Order: sequence, then structure tokens, then C-alpha cells
Amino acid sequence: MFLDNRQVAMDSVLEALADSIDYFQDNLERLRPSLRETLKPHYEGRAKTLQKLQELARRHLKLLPRDADVERDDYMWLWSRLKSFVGNESQVVIGELLEQERVLMQALATLYTHPLPNPLEPVVEQCWKDCRELIRELYRQQKPRRR
Repeated sequence: MFLDNRQVAMDSVLEALADSIDYFQDNLERLRPSLRETLKPHYEGRAKTLQKLQELARRHLKLLPRDADVERDDYMWLWSRLKSFVGNESQVVIGELLEQERVLMQALATLYTHPLPNPLEPVVEQCWKDCRELIRELYRQQKPRRR
């Protein structure tokens, strides 16, 4: 079955959300403890948003869940590890998390070019706001720490 453009846009949002959660969880040990605790609530909320959007997309857009891209996940993990050899590990992870937020924002922007069923609209809007808040937090954490 082929997806229409609106379904493709929603699928891209769901994929970007899932990728960001997976990346964060896979790299928890690379973050300094204070940073891990600061970011954890953002990703716990994101997991709830993902679940809600998946349910709504299934119900209102007839969008079925899709398998994760395991090869892409492995590549991202390896590339991030390689970058850590030349930089601060927490800063490398922050940079990767910011890139994932950019991907999510692009997917959300594309989704907003399509009409959405009323039940989806507030959840997508909250996802946008949460993404913006996480970007602000990641930028705060990216600044050099004073001693």
C-alpha cells in the first residue's frame, strides 16, 4: 500500500522522534551525570508524545507502525563514537542531539504543510514546542562551563 504525502510526512515525524529517543538512550553513559539528569525528563516526555502520535496516526491517518532502520542506527552510533576521539564526549553527544532536533523540526515543518485531523493538531503543536525547549536546553548545555 502506498502512503499519501500527509502519511509520509507523519511517518517522518514518528521516525525522527523514535531516532532521537533511541540515540539518547544509547548514549546515556557518554553524558556527564548532571547533563543526563537534565535531559532525561525531555526524552521521557518525548516517549509519551511518540506513543500518543503513533496511536493517533493509526486511528486518524490509517498509518501502521514501521520497522526502525537498524543499519542507520548502527552507522549513527559508530560515527558519533569516532567523533569522540577528537572531542569532548558530552559535547559530541550534544551536537548529535541538536542535529536530531533539526531533523525533527524539518519533519514537523513538512507535516504542518498538510491538513491534520483535529485530534492530531494539539499533539503536533506540543511536540513542536517541546522540541524548541529541548533545543534551548541543549544550547545552554553546549556553552563552555566556567570553573
